[in-house]
Order: sequence, then structure tokens, then C-alpha cells
Amino acid sequence: MKTFREFNTVLNELDYQHQILQRVSRTFALTIPQLPESLQTVISNAYLLCRIADTIEDDKTMSMEKKKEFSEMFIDVVKKNKDASVFSKELFDSLAKNATEAEHDLIANTKIIIQITHSFNKRQLKALERCVSIMCEGMSRYQNYESLDGLRNIKDMNNYCYFVAGVVGEMLTELFCDYSNEINNNQKKLMELSVSFGQGLQMTNILKDIWDDHDRGICWLPKEHFKKFGVHINNKIPGKNSPEFNIGLIELLGISYSHLENALTYTLLIPKNERGLRKFCLWAIGMAVFTLENIRKKPNFTNGNQVKISRLSVKIIIMLTSFFVKNDNILRFLFKFSGRHLPRIAIHERL
Repeated sequence: MKTFREFNTVLNELDYQHQILQRVSRTFALTIPQLPESLQTVISNAYLLCRIADTIEDDKTMSMEKKKEFSEMFIDVVKKNKDASVFSKELFDSLAKNATEAEHDLIANTKIIIQITHSFNKRQLKALERCVSIMCEGMSRYQNYESLDGLRNIKDMNNYCYFVAGVVGEMLTELFCDYSNEINNNQKKLMELSVSFGQGLQMTNILKDIWDDHDRGICWLPKEHFKKFGVHINNKIPGKNSPEFNIGLIELLGISYSHLENALTYTLLIPKNERGLRKFCLWAIGMAVFTLENIRKKPNFTNGNQVKISRLSVKIIIMLTSFFVKNDNILRFLFKFSGRHLPRIAIHERL
């Protein structure tokens, strides 16, 4: 039986933030340390704020009304309108028993994370507040879609991806611009591409997790997209894809790839001397492209582990992008080469 006091920590705030990040995200625990130290602190904190919001949304025993209540409470906590300790205790006591120990730990120590949040400068804090507000409100809006019926169409998928990932791209852009005047000079172009960057990563996750979500009674695929191929996605069965379903799936891979191409354009706008920021972006893009290619090669996969990229692939991505981090032409070539078998589908429907 998990009790609230078991997860209180005697570590200092930044040490705790570093420790809990390792436990709740292997990917960000790998990429965030590539950033300059000042950005590591704020982006680690931003990720953990989003993770708290996700923990509320992902809880399968909590009612929609209760999730909405906790989400609104969390927004107030971030905006300094609500005591973090009260929120932390109430949410901890409401979490599902099967929530991970790391999730319980994070929720029990929300106050520590929030104390770090409130130490940031005005621009940083505003970016984090905006991201958490939009994410929580958006996820609450899409709770009614948590069924096997799927989303309505591609436009609806765009909107969902914005709430859970596109807004994170905007937040990261604000943080990058706050960090560097040179990056800030390209703010307009970066902001235009940031939503697409987030969507490319989120769509990759959605496509990788189709059957894991299916087992939980959830589908984030756009039903009208599949309906044009004669497929009713609420009838899909793991391992028994029809040829028509696979055609629809491959098209979504192409849309994801187009968003990731925008993500590469975004990354190459970052000054070449900012190796850490470039690697932070490039590693995420590379892992996403390799995942899309795995899905293309095995469209009849039945769980995400079957298309998860290997450790060797991760090492190759890290090695090549790190070596060529300043060479835009080779980075473009590597992107096109690794995605050479993926279709190019134009992005027509914007947010």
C-alpha cells in the first residue's frame, strides 16, 4: 500500500528533479543532458509539469469530472493561485493503485517541482504556464474521445496533437529564444514550425501505440481517413489488418514524415554553434523517423515493442548526428536517406 509520506525526499530540489526525470522518461533523460545547463533545468521542469498533467489524464479509475477538477487545480498551482501541497495530497490519494511508483513519487513531490518552476524568469514562467493551461484544457476536451471509435478526421487529429505536443513545441521555442538572442532573431520562423515538430513526434507515438491503446479501449486514429479506404477502425483487430487498413496507415506515416521534415528545418535554423540544442532536436527526429520506417516494414505489428527502435539504431542516430551536427547538407541527406522508403504526403489540413 503506497502512502503519501513514503515518497517524500530529503534531496535538494534540483537533485530530486534530476532523479525523478530518470525514472519517468528514458528518452528525455537521454536528450535533456545535451542542452546547456541553464536550459536543462527549465526544460526538465517543463517536462515534469507535463508529466503531472499526463498522470491525471492517464488514470483509468478517475471519473472525467474528477480529472477535469484536478487539471484545473493544477493550472492554478502553476499560476500560483493554489497551494501545491493541497493539490499533491489530494491527487496522490486519488491515483489508481496500478499507477507506477515513480508516478506516485512525482505527485507526492509536486511542491518541489513547483518551487523550481516559480524560480524561473518571467518569460520562462509565462511559457510554462501557457503550455500547462492549454495542455490540461485540451486533454480534458478530448476525454470524450477515449473509445475505440477514433477521432473524426485528420483535422481533429491535428488539434489533438496540438494540445498534447504542438503546444510543447511552442513552449520549447520560447525557452530557446529566451536563452539566446541569436535564436530569438528567428522566433517567427521557429514558432511557425514548432507545432509541426510536435505533431510529427506525437503522430509517431500514436502510430507506434495503436495496439497498446487498443488494448486499453482507446483509439487516436482519424476514422474518416480510414473510411475513404472502406475501413471502419472500430472493427480493427490486432494482427489482422486488411490491405485497405495498411494503405491508410502508410499514408499517416507519410504525413508524420512530412511533419518531421518541418522539424528538421526547425532544427537547422538553430545556430550551428549551439551543438547541444541541435542534438536535443536531432536525436528526437532521428528516433521518430526510424520508428516510422519500422512500422512501414511491419504494418501488421501487434504491439509497440515490435516496432520500437533497437539500441543499436539509437547509437547510430546519436553517433551520426553528433558527428555531423554542424553540417546542414549531410543532416538533410541523412534524413532523406533514413526515410527514403516512406511516402511523402503533403500536409493539407492545418490547425
